[in-house]
Amino acid sequence: MSRCQLCGLRSPLIMRQLGICGTCLRTRFAEARPHIEAVHAATRREFGLPERPPQTEGGCACLLCARQCVIGPGERGYCGLRLNRDNHLVHLAGTPERGMLHWYRDPLPTNCVAEWVCAASRPQPDRPGATLGLHNLAVFYSSCTFNCLYCQNWHFRDADPWQAELLSADELAGQANAHTFCVCFFGGDPASQMPHALAAARRLAERGVVVCWETSGAQHPRLMEQAVRLSLQTGGTVKFDLKAYHAEVHFALTGASNQRTLENFVRAAQYCAARPDPPLVVASTLLVPGYVTPDEVAAIARFIAQVNPHIPYALLAFAPQFYAADLPFTSLRHAEEALQRAQAAGLTNVRIGNRHILGYD
Repeated sequence: MSRCQLCGLRSPLIMRQLGICGTCLRTRFAEARPHIEAVHAATRREFGLPERPPQTEGGCACLLCARQCVIGPGERGYCGLRLNRDNHLVHLAGTPERGMLHWYRDPLPTNCVAEWVCAASRPQPDRPGATLGLHNLAVFYSSCTFNCLYCQNWHFRDADPWQAELLSADELAGQANAHTFCVCFFGGDPASQMPHALAAARRLAERGVVVCWETSGAQHPRLMEQAVRLSLQTGGTVKFDLKAYHAEVHFALTGASNQRTLENFVRAAQYCAARPDPPLVVASTLLVPGYVTPDEVAAIARFIAQVNPHIPYALLAFAPQFYAADLPFTSLRHAEEALQRAQAAGLTNVRIGNRHILGYD
């Protein structure tokens, strides 16, 4: 049981580290914001990461993501990979020559967010079970442009760009073999290392590999469009993690605005008609107890439905992690109500993922 610092409510659905209940986030955000900003700064300080996106007058501008850092001498950008050295922008990682990541071969079928609709799930008429024996090249980037307090893959924060073993885009693409069906760029998030990811994706596409992405969608729109086009051409899927619809909830959970995410989602969806099957764009939301409520899911679903009601939407069960380790697992009741609300909003293809970790009230 944690206590909300604004209204005094005590509940197991309040993240102790955040100290603000979901209701107060929505109704008293102006009061809560200074505290939320301090919480995010402290959690980043623990890992030696910049506490806030720098905005230093006269510094070097980085436009790779929505953070739009202006980095002063000796400062690093928010993702930790850009450095102002003698007023020149230095890329510690994320260029075609230098990627900070790890990769592995994930046998198909895998636990992809889009696994029930993606290319690997589509049996070919002349080759039933065509992907059996094949694998996904899973590319995990060790950086991110968000600061999710409930991050399920938070260990990437321990990566050090000065000591990590870096891999070029050519070297990464060279890991594909005759059994590589698809590649998925995720993390962390590929947003902070898109020049590397796009270079590798192009080389893999030339070898006939299906190109997929799993991202928060905070990339520069020009980079996001290149990613979408590669997936469109190869039969891949762009999986958007829509963490919340309301800006207040999104900021509290991630330390970031969701404006760029929503804008990029709309842009990507414009390409869906060019290839309805397998679907080009898929959305997912992690059902964080107390914060990403059925009401929040309904708002996300209405947004998706206005864009394209046939975009598949996965609702994912939350497991206690990182700074949200004191929250409970998503309950079955929470997940089923969220499913009903998403369907009522007009979406035609909604599912609950990872049901096996759902809890009970």
